[in-house]
Amino acid sequence: MNHFRSKKNKRQLAILVLLSLTLFTAFCKKKEDVQPQLSISLSEVAFQPDGGISNITVTSNGKWNTKNPADLWLQISQTAGSEGNTELKLTAMPNLTGVTRSAVMVVNSDNGQARRVTVSQTSTLYPSYNTSPKAPDQTGMNSTAVQLAAKMKLGWNIGNTMESPGSESGWGNPQITESYVKFVKQTGFNAIRIPCSWDWKHLSDRSKATIDPAWLNRVKEVVKYCVDNDMYVLLNIHWDGGWLEKNVNAAKKDSVNAKQKAYWEQIATTMRDFDEHLMFASANEPEVENAEQMAILNGYHQTFINAVRATGGRNSYRVLVVQGPSTNEDKSNTLMNSLPTDQVPNRLMVEVHNYTPSQFTILDNDANWGKMFYYWGTGYHSTIEPDRNATWAEEGEHIRSFGLMKAKFIDKGIPVILGEYGAYKRGGTNNVPLDLAKHNASVDYWNNYVTKQAIQFGLKPFFWDTGGALDRRNNAVLDQGTINALVTAGK
Repeated sequence: MNHFRSKKNKRQLAILVLLSLTLFTAFCKKKEDVQPQLSISLSEVAFQPDGGISNITVTSNGKWNTKNPADLWLQISQTAGSEGNTELKLTAMPNLTGVTRSAVMVVNSDNGQARRVTVSQTSTLYPSYNTSPKAPDQTGMNSTAVQLAAKMKLGWNIGNTMESPGSESGWGNPQITESYVKFVKQTGFNAIRIPCSWDWKHLSDRSKATIDPAWLNRVKEVVKYCVDNDMYVLLNIHWDGGWLEKNVNAAKKDSVNAKQKAYWEQIATTMRDFDEHLMFASANEPEVENAEQMAILNGYHQTFINAVRATGGRNSYRVLVVQGPSTNEDKSNTLMNSLPTDQVPNRLMVEVHNYTPSQFTILDNDANWGKMFYYWGTGYHSTIEPDRNATWAEEGEHIRSFGLMKAKFIDKGIPVILGEYGAYKRGGTNNVPLDLAKHNASVDYWNNYVTKQAIQFGLKPFFWDTGGALDRRNNAVLDQGTINALVTAGK
């Protein structure tokens, strides 16, 4: 009897064990058969320029999370969720940039899957001005940037003229004439930089960023004076009220790019038929202090390049000039570690400026950060007025900074334009140096030395003049010392 019960108990135990194993195996198999699941109801969301709301559904059998890739213009109702269906509300702000913007939102699940949602938004702030692109035309455009740079010997700025508000005479200078351009060439220069304003007082329709056609034609006329007289000419968007210069930042990036595109499409289309004597420059002195701003500035330069190239014709091959951060040599050496992409190889130049030390070159009153220098350079310090001698940034500083530009760009086949530089004589009734003869000689020495060193290191110098060295009304030399200093350095 006991033996029979023992066998029965064992049989029941075996059945229980077998049943448990079967259930356990089935349970494990069920767990293993569960597949990760993550789906998004829309893979693309397109907003209109006015903005709005769009809902998408996230379905997952695990926890999920995402990040907002465009928090300056897009809002997401939540960035994490659990299993099941979750409805997300995407809200786009109005797009007042003038360019289409987009971002990719990535949703990740803890089950190992990920899904992408492309969010885009169009803008109609500014129309496209590239309405009649031409087929690429290389006629008269055969020089690379290096070859073109070799043809430029000594450059001259027509300053405080076409960049002044309202008209060429807005700051007291006369209109540019072809006879003046010929006089500049006769004096010893074969390249002219035309600082030019567009946004500042020269729009016929500000809401559409439309440049006044009369102004475009006047600028074209001045460019023609230069090209017809075998002068190389650099045309830019100058300070222009600071819309680009003072807004190299994330908050203004889209609106600046929109203007940059609209303006350069119009400028490039108007000037498209000039040969390689004409170069375009993206900006003037963009205020940049760090790598983040440098990346944004490169974006502005990229917009400039894309806009010019898209107009076609000779612009497909035109040499283009991009500015270093603040056009400062040290910042350019440190921060400008890449150039924008250009579909045409070897057609880019870099631009920097030099007014070092500014206490000697351009400061016209003592400042709280430093006094004016009246005397600069070895052999040109004053014993009569020693407190006005330069105490820093003399000859060695220019050798150092030009050396940086040579190693950073020129030695790599990227020409460097010294787009502005110069020292100027003080006189009149205020701030008159006691040792006036030595001061004048010192200024002439600076202009000669800096020009000569720039050329020796491979930079292409463009002296900044606002009418003080050459008389634009009578085509006469006003400051023979300055002209001699520049021209002899260029020989």
